[in-house]
Amino acid sequence: MLRWVGFDRAAILDGGLSAWMAKELPLSTDPVERPAKQLTPTLRPALIADQEDVRAAVNSGDIQLIDTMMEEHYRGEWALYSRPGHIPGASNVSALNLVGDTGRYLPGAELAAMHPGDRDAQVITYCGGGIAAASNAFVMTRLGFTNVAVYAASLQEWVADPSNPMVVDTP
Repeated sequence: MLRWVGFDRAAILDGGLSAWMAKELPLSTDPVERPAKQLTPTLRPALIADQEDVRAAVNSGDIQLIDTMMEEHYRGEWALYSRPGHIPGASNVSALNLVGDTGRYLPGAELAAMHPGDRDAQVITYCGGGIAAASNAFVMTRLGFTNVAVYAASLQEWVADPSNPMVVDTP
């Protein structure tokens, strides 16, 4: 979201607060005075995909769709939303698989192995509501992918329209 509004100097605390505390790094509850700054948003529409962009991806085959839901959801074995499965043409890279047991992102080589392909190709990530998809987009951007968008409304919006196709993998 911060990149979408033009702020590129954001960071993620890899592993969260628990990783920080496990290293016994300092914590404080003291207030910190910082000088006020002004952010002038410069929207980057290409970083957010909408339903029409996803329909175009399904119909063109030139745009890579990545479903970041759990594998069981992707296959259609169970559904968190009104219809099971995944959007046609999507591959599955579960956001849960991007992190190890410690909650930290996997090493770069392991993440790169999960994301083969053309680093300049257009990619749209999606999940249920955009959060897990954003994690995958973050990883892909760090890996050098240059054209990654998040379908922010994701499956919540997609499955609500019965004309939007879904695929259920059958054994």
